[in-house]
Amino acid sequence: MSIRVIVADDHPVVRAGIVAMLSEEPDVEVVAEAADGAQCVDLVRQHRPDLVLTDLRMPVMDGARATAVIRELPDAPQVLVLTTYDTDADIVRAVEAGARGYLLKDTPPAELADAIRRAVRGETVLAAPVAERLEAHRRSPVLPDLTDRELEVLRLVAVGRSNAEIGRALFIGEATVKTYLVRAFQKLGVADRTAAVTAAYGRGLIDLPR
Repeated sequence: MSIRVIVADDHPVVRAGIVAMLSEEPDVEVVAEAADGAQCVDLVRQHRPDLVLTDLRMPVMDGARATAVIRELPDAPQVLVLTTYDTDADIVRAVEAGARGYLLKDTPPAELADAIRRAVRGETVLAAPVAERLEAHRRSPVLPDLTDRELEVLRLVAVGRSNAEIGRALFIGEATVKTYLVRAFQKLGVADRTAAVTAAYGRGLIDLPR
């Protein structure tokens, strides 16, 4: 079964290039294209894709805001940011909005296709420069006091496990998994799973899958 993707970018030539590149992948199908974030949200409602590949800086509604709206939809697709911007502020906005990953437009085609597959599986995907920026914060002197079990749960979230799968792996109930996640969110000052994984990684508490 193909991975159904919507591509959002306000530059027609760039968008066409991304679509052409993805058309070479036998398991990826581009079902729609958007020129701005608002159009992207409408197309997600219409096509119900598996993943949205979006730029950040677009007219009408930017990529971070569109990501936040999309992630609130029922059966929301994963969102993967593909942009030229790697500033700390851009990274934080995208992650806090609920993006599953953050890639730069110089990413090789094979790596982009692999990132799409990993994001759909629920893995967190970061470009090397983005990961390096987060790495720079890993020596922060103030670290949240996460318990060993909370860290175990976050490590499993990082590899795309659902709450039910985490519960089975750790021999605990799904409700208990949710409790550990809520506590971790509070300690890390975040609101969702992706932001929790990224924050924990950025502070040196967990590693991301390679």
